[in-house]
Amino acid sequence: MAVQPEGTPCWADAMFGDVEGAKSFYGDVLGWTFGEASSEYGNYTQAYADGKAVAAVVPPMSGQEGQSQWCLYFASPDAAATAAKIRENGGEVLMEPMQVGEFGTMCLGREPSGAVFGVWQAGTHEGFEATAVPGAYGWAEVFTREPEKADAFFRAVFPYTAQQIVDDNVDFRMFNLGDTTVLGRMKMGDEFPPEVPSYINLYFVVPDCDDAVAKATKLGGVLRFGPMDSPFGRFAALSDPQGASFSVIDVNRTEGELPKTKDVP
Repeated sequence: MAVQPEGTPCWADAMFGDVEGAKSFYGDVLGWTFGEASSEYGNYTQAYADGKAVAAVVPPMSGQEGQSQWCLYFASPDAAATAAKIRENGGEVLMEPMQVGEFGTMCLGREPSGAVFGVWQAGTHEGFEATAVPGAYGWAEVFTREPEKADAFFRAVFPYTAQQIVDDNVDFRMFNLGDTTVLGRMKMGDEFPPEVPSYINLYFVVPDCDDAVAKATKLGGVLRFGPMDSPFGRFAALSDPQGASFSVIDVNRTEGELPKTKDVP
């Protein structure tokens, strides 16, 4: 795989207080297998779908214990330059660019409306070895109560163009790199409790949405929304037993027409 264009979602990982529990849960729900924990890098453990690296799980570092959550990383040719853009555009750098051996350089940021994300400057680790296949990353959306802040920020930091879905009932925007749509942004409504901060929701592809939901809830996960049919696939939103939110989507089961969009200047 070639290094991804700047702004492409390229990797995902999550911290779990109970890593073995997380491996068991995601192994059953998404069919993941796991590599050896890398003790040199805080027991960072890669997850594989059909032998291809698709994500990673890691125990929290001392002092970082807290709510488990998935972190999406965006590709950058220069993590230090991206960190500077994060600051210049009202965001916050939570972790300064840090080289991770020969694998690459990472940085963590928070956009002005509160969603946390990662930046990855690839070395030998270029990111997802597979996407859009069962068990792999498929899509992501920024959920925010302040869309105008998030929209301006992401377009200033990454070379995105944007399109807005034409629908009075939903405020949804899509960010593109060239002809490829790489990220969505959804305005959070009253269905979200006020204590839920802005976040980036990751979608993992599954062969059968209802089957994945049944497995997840049987193992202590919580169904938050769905399953629901859409023009993009049948999907559902879940929380795992340790509280990390994610969604599953069967991209082969689509219903309805694609929404109309308009370009955003």
